[in-house]
Amino acid sequence: YSLQDQFDNLEKHTQWGIDVLEKYIKFVKERTEIELSYAKQLRNLSKKYQPKKNSKEEEEYRYTSTRAFLATLNEMNDYAGQHEVISENMTSLITAELTRYVQELKQERKSHFHDGRKAQQHIETCWKQLEASKRRFERDCKEADRAQQYFEKMDADINVTKADVEKARQQAQLRHQMAEDSKAEYSSTLQKFNSEQHEHYYTHIPNIFQKIQEMEERRIVRIGESMKTFAEVDRQVIPIIGKCLDEITKAAESVDHKNDSQMVIEAFKSGFEPPGDVDFEDFTQPMKRTVSESSLSNSRGDGKSEPKFGSKSKGKLWPFIKKNKLMSLLTSPHQPPPPPPASASPSAVPNGPQSPKQQKEPLSHRFNEFMTSKPKIHCFRSLKRGGAGPEDFSNLPPEQRRKKLQQKVDELNRDIQKEMDSRDALTKMKDVYIKNPQMGDAASVDHRLAELGQNIEKLRLEVQKFEGWLAEVEGRLPARSEQPRRQSGVYEAQNPSGVNSCAQDRESPDGSYTEEQSQETEMKVPATDFDDEFDDEEPLPTIGTCKALYTFEGQNEGTISVAEGELLYVIEEDKGDGWTRIRRNEDEEGYVPTSYVEVYLDKNAK
Repeated sequence: YSLQDQFDNLEKHTQWGIDVLEKYIKFVKERTEIELSYAKQLRNLSKKYQPKKNSKEEEEYRYTSTRAFLATLNEMNDYAGQHEVISENMTSLITAELTRYVQELKQERKSHFHDGRKAQQHIETCWKQLEASKRRFERDCKEADRAQQYFEKMDADINVTKADVEKARQQAQLRHQMAEDSKAEYSSTLQKFNSEQHEHYYTHIPNIFQKIQEMEERRIVRIGESMKTFAEVDRQVIPIIGKCLDEITKAAESVDHKNDSQMVIEAFKSGFEPPGDVDFEDFTQPMKRTVSESSLSNSRGDGKSEPKFGSKSKGKLWPFIKKNKLMSLLTSPHQPPPPPPASASPSAVPNGPQSPKQQKEPLSHRFNEFMTSKPKIHCFRSLKRGGAGPEDFSNLPPEQRRKKLQQKVDELNRDIQKEMDSRDALTKMKDVYIKNPQMGDAASVDHRLAELGQNIEKLRLEVQKFEGWLAEVEGRLPARSEQPRRQSGVYEAQNPSGVNSCAQDRESPDGSYTEEQSQETEMKVPATDFDDEFDDEEPLPTIGTCKALYTFEGQNEGTISVAEGELLYVIEEDKGDGWTRIRRNEDEEGYVPTSYVEVYLDKNAK
């Protein structure tokens, strides 16, 4: 009522209220877009750092620290989901509702102000009618007054005829009557206007303003409720977000540095004992010297094969050198090649014993050549082409081999259990068929049962084989209390056994050649250290061909046996040491004395 004369201002104010509501809707909409974008970025971040399936990264997640990180990634994914919930709830409970309400509000406001304008126009029309009636009454009164004055003037004039006076009197009476009628009409119109005006200002306009006020108050209440919902939507997900954070904290508290360290130890320990002390080597004797156990030769006088450089000193080289260099050093024949046979018979001098005056190279010279020589891969060639290595994992250090064998035994036992479960199920099915022949033929499963029995028997034989290797490895693993000690021996220059020192390192006590012992003593680097190194390595290309002039029985590590007249491929020519590297096929290659073959090099070979 107090704003009855502020109709236009109210119209502007209510329009401003609708603009505020639309601005708030736009604000909430942009907030939902931010929440969706944030959730998407969190999910992408979590996905980016998830370990790839069947990759090396997946193996790294066995440690407590990396498992905690994986749990954090998973919880961040759930955390992102809660922000998506915020966006969805704000869209449905605020944006959609307020958008619909704004449309209704605009229609209601339009209706109220239309009624207000209509009432305003009506009162203005009544006022115009009143003004017209008033002006007409005023004009008639003036006309009646002038007619009365004219009549009185005519009546007082003695020169005017009686007829003119009568006419003037009648005219005055007529004007007076018209003034009376206008007065009555004006009075009636005035009363009607006053009534309409009272109705307008005390009934119609207050009612319209009351409706506008209620509309505006509902708008204010609605925007307040929306702001409250805005906070409640956030508050509803706080417990779940808190749970996500609690899980991240729990995962962080589960990190166990001792356990991770122990897992690293278990994963990489080889089972070898540390090397013992190096004994003093006396070089004062011209033809005879004492060598430590780390030498590359071994005296046969002891009657047994003792671990040499391949099993003791090599442990010191693991952190600094690559596997292929190590094997090249230990397997290539560094002693001078034997001279060709004096007679045509290839059996006259099988290997051409080394001259007694030829001394063994000093260990320091071997190290220098080892660090500068080109890698030569011999014993790993079959491993590289085969991909998986020997079936008994003999290419691995003892501890790593034991683990692989144990894993294989467990895997075979699981396969046996699966086959036995299948056999039991088929046996029950057969019993059902026997009892109820109409359900099926019992003989139809006999073939499958026989296959399962054969499979189980094969798997059991496999288990026995791997368990035998496992028992052998477990029996060979040295006790922790044992401390190996390098023993010195006397190198007899006159002893022909000094020629094949590398081969002696791999001989059993009875003099027989044992490949498995060589693998146990030489291959002490875990498979993971060199598997990747050989995965992409290509075999050496051939640079020519050669023909064996004599038979050569390769007994040293790194040499290869050839028969007289045999044709072979040359993959590395003589570097001045008297040895030529040849290949028979993809799996057989090694060194032969240059004087035993006739070489034909390819001029176009690189």
